[in-house]
Amino acid sequence: METILKTNSISKYYGPQIALDKLSFEVHKGEVVGILGPNGSGKTTTLSIILSVINASAGTFGWFGNLTREDANKRIGSLLEVPYFYPYLSLEKNLTITALARGVGENDIQRVLDEVGLLKRSKSPFYTLSLGMKQRLAIGSTMIGDPEVLVLDEPTNGLDPEGIAEVREIIKAQAIKGKTIILASHILDEVEKVCSNVIILKKGKCIASGRVSELLNEKQIVLIEAEDAEILIAQLRQNSNCKVIERENGTLIVEMDNDYSPSTLNSWLFNNGISLKRLEPKRRTLESQFLELISKPEN
Repeated sequence: METILKTNSISKYYGPQIALDKLSFEVHKGEVVGILGPNGSGKTTTLSIILSVINASAGTFGWFGNLTREDANKRIGSLLEVPYFYPYLSLEKNLTITALARGVGENDIQRVLDEVGLLKRSKSPFYTLSLGMKQRLAIGSTMIGDPEVLVLDEPTNGLDPEGIAEVREIIKAQAIKGKTIILASHILDEVEKVCSNVIILKKGKCIASGRVSELLNEKQIVLIEAEDAEILIAQLRQNSNCKVIERENGTLIVEMDNDYSPSTLNSWLFNNGISLKRLEPKRRTLESQFLELISKPEN
């Protein structure tokens, strides 16, 4: 698989403060990679370094097999900060300025406006747009010239549910076209819906990475209830195939090995004198996995 971006132990220090600590990862052609982490984890710092906005304190990175910065930038569209648009100019004229700045033709503007759902507003002044429309135009500005890679920092930040859904559909449409997309976000549900791969950061370090499907399939989760929760917990401690990870009143949230089925657990408990009132498989979410990883104590 073609490697689009490779980082090798990139670090960033601000005096004694470590913002990024020996981060290494690869992004391959066609992947949609989500960079996740709580505030201060190094998400924006990572994007700033790979876009050459700031310099790394240590380590290296390379785009497209170590192209020069100038050549690589021609193949990347990025949204790191909210771009400046002229409020009294139309969307069309604002994107014309973007196209000139990127050194590409103006004939791409109508396509971009159509893809972000703003073609009918092409003659409208920028100031008349809603917040969601402004964000869609900002994403559209990264698509001018049809770059191979999009790098987006918090593309749904501050949007309402409708605006989030609109941005999600734009990103998914670009992914279907084969674009490679790297985005930082704290909205885990959205990352799960659009990303193929994730990199989870904590205090500048990568604590987990891989395909979303792989991270979510490590263990099964079931919700179970019995007449006496304490007896149920005591019995479950005797089973090496499962572990109680949380208790919500009388309901136990149990993590099980993938080769140990809910029906097998039910039979085992029944044979040990416990009849369940509830046995409900629970789909593991990226949010639950993220919170579990973030809450783990550091070594």
